[in-house]
Amino acid sequence: MINDAHCHFFSPAFFQFLAHQRAALRGAPGADLPGLYRELQWDDPGSPASLADRWVRAMDENGVHRAALIASIPGDEASVAAAVARHPARLVGFFMLDPAAADAPERARRALTDLRLTGVCLFPAMHLVPLDDERTMRVVEVAAACPGAVVFTHCGLLSVGVRDKLGLPSRFDVALGDPIALSRLARVFPQTPFIVPHFGAGRFGDVLTAVAACPNIHLDTSSSNSWIRGTPGLTLSAVFESALAAAGPTRLIFGTDSSFFPRGWQRAIYEQQKAALDDLRVGDEIMALIFGGNFERLLPATTMTKTKET
Repeated sequence: MINDAHCHFFSPAFFQFLAHQRAALRGAPGADLPGLYRELQWDDPGSPASLADRWVRAMDENGVHRAALIASIPGDEASVAAAVARHPARLVGFFMLDPAAADAPERARRALTDLRLTGVCLFPAMHLVPLDDERTMRVVEVAAACPGAVVFTHCGLLSVGVRDKLGLPSRFDVALGDPIALSRLARVFPQTPFIVPHFGAGRFGDVLTAVAACPNIHLDTSSSNSWIRGTPGLTLSAVFESALAAAGPTRLIFGTDSSFFPRGWQRAIYEQQKAALDDLRVGDEIMALIFGGNFERLLPATTMTKTKET
């Protein structure tokens, strides 16, 4: 079984957001969505429902059982909720949230209850809110009150390829993507699962310290993990070996970081990661946990998050 814990749902609202930003940057009178699609050479996503159908077709073509889709701008919870409602047995909904927004806790509560989404996604380097900040705490308190909810927490290096392609500025503070700060947060909410993508994206030593200290921190394996090139001699097999030693096989969750069409689901990422684990000779049981079983346990298809009664 293959389950993918990290795919981006690039909805119509996502592209409209980028088109408006670029128009403002250029002083243009209005957003040019068709021009943006032509420049990127990416497909128009259509409606959230049609994009959800396309994701499921891509999953079927590649033998992917279930996937987590991330609404990739703050405020786009409804798009991914529509996708999950259309294919509840196949798709899990995550959503990006800016803790600095005045309504962030209420948006989180509504998404996790009324919209039946599962994962709150925090990007401290992007939104300039530290992980152990009181504003972050208030959001995580909401997630902690929703059985089945998880908190996806980006640490380390952060780049948004589509912004770079469109010449849009990204004023990120990567120092705020601190796995040690995450460990302080995770200790406050020991029953809440936290997921760190890309093995910590260049903060590998710190993320290993965090997962060793906090049994509720999990690692997703997604993307090309190009951050490895910053450490001469480091290989993906060595990364998996160290992560398995620190976190154990039950806290590594496969992901690809797939996002746009027509490229679709990135099978090459799966093959690269499988080859790395084959090199380690981890065995079928551990392989099954990483590529499917840990996802099923952490994000079961029957999960419907509801606020705990007091």
